[in-house]
Amino acid sequence: MRAQLGRGFGWLWSAYAVSTYGTWIAFGAFPLIAVRVLHSPAFAVSLLEAAGLAVAAVVAVPLGPWIEHRAKRPVMIGMDLIRFLAMASVPIAYLLGLLSYGQLLVVSVISGTASIVFTAASGAYLKHLVRGDRLLTASGRFEGTTWVATAAGPPLGGALIGLLGPVVTVAADALSYLLSALAVRHIRGADVAVFRDPATRLRAADFLAGWRCIFHDRVMRRLFLNQMTVNGLIMATGPLLAVLLLGQYHFPAWQYGLAFGIPALGGFVGARLSARFASRYGRHRVMIVTGWLRSIFPLGLAFTRPGTPGLITVIIVEGLLIVCMGVFNPVSATERLQRAPADHTAQVLSAWSISSKLAQATLMVIWGVIATLTGPLAAITISGILLLGTPLLLPRQAHVPDPVAAPPFEDVRSA
Repeated sequence: MRAQLGRGFGWLWSAYAVSTYGTWIAFGAFPLIAVRVLHSPAFAVSLLEAAGLAVAAVVAVPLGPWIEHRAKRPVMIGMDLIRFLAMASVPIAYLLGLLSYGQLLVVSVISGTASIVFTAASGAYLKHLVRGDRLLTASGRFEGTTWVATAAGPPLGGALIGLLGPVVTVAADALSYLLSALAVRHIRGADVAVFRDPATRLRAADFLAGWRCIFHDRVMRRLFLNQMTVNGLIMATGPLLAVLLLGQYHFPAWQYGLAFGIPALGGFVGARLSARFASRYGRHRVMIVTGWLRSIFPLGLAFTRPGTPGLITVIIVEGLLIVCMGVFNPVSATERLQRAPADHTAQVLSAWSISSKLAQATLMVIWGVIATLTGPLAAITISGILLLGTPLLLPRQAHVPDPVAAPPFEDVRSA
């Protein structure tokens, strides 16, 4: 890994890996706490997820230019420390008997905002660290790590929840952010920041630069619209699956974790094959084929039932979906990084994350209402039907990335 992509990438990848493992060990911890500790109904669980995403996205809007014009490593370290403190407050409050639904909302907002900033800074730094012809390989490594963590994390988290309760997994997540900050701190060499004259004030239009770049580029625009819709509809069903499996069908926590852990192995396989498929068949064809397939499989969740048949259904459906996502996501991420202007990369990534969270939050609230009126399974089925039309938003023609001018970066030497 380091021989191909550099030692700096190795540390950045390590930081991503440890925090991702922590996040997936704590997978579903907040919905579990809301359902089993605070006894919240389905709409409140959806609102918990949605409010955290929406408020975090709004708070992060003015931070895009701030990220762009600052050295990326200190920004990443700062965001990791903020997430560590926010998540650590949950087990502390629980032990003191002070944990509340309101605190979960506040922690969701703080950690969500910090995650948006971290993602934008790390993406811009990745483009600085890795040559353009190796970005797909690097993106595949991140994607593969995500799915391995997804496979290992929920079963381990479920076991920890069964033994020690859901708050323990939140503590593990908090610790992972501290370890991530230490890994970023070990990166050596030049940092990167876009130069800006200190005498020049930011204008209101500067905060929208990321969206302007996205919608100015035809390919990025269609990818953006597709991913906002697909990810929003898929994520909207997450809290409802928790209510359905844990609440109505009374799955034990370890089975709930298993239902999402085993399929993630397919995502790792897909991520490993992504660069090979793109090299053989072309990036555009790979995106179109996997983009269509990932829109079909979620409808299978409509057939989820109690007991072992339901568990097998969820594993098969999620497995097929995640294989396609494992191939699609690195190709899409590479396309986005290569097409983003060098002096607006962080703002493009920030705008992408903000929009994604707002779309997810909006659809979570809507699907929370739908589930209240029709039931969780019916709401999940409606989401699956709507997903069938999302491939129409994908880019229609093969393309060659536009040439990007030499980046006007200011190198900042590490201490």
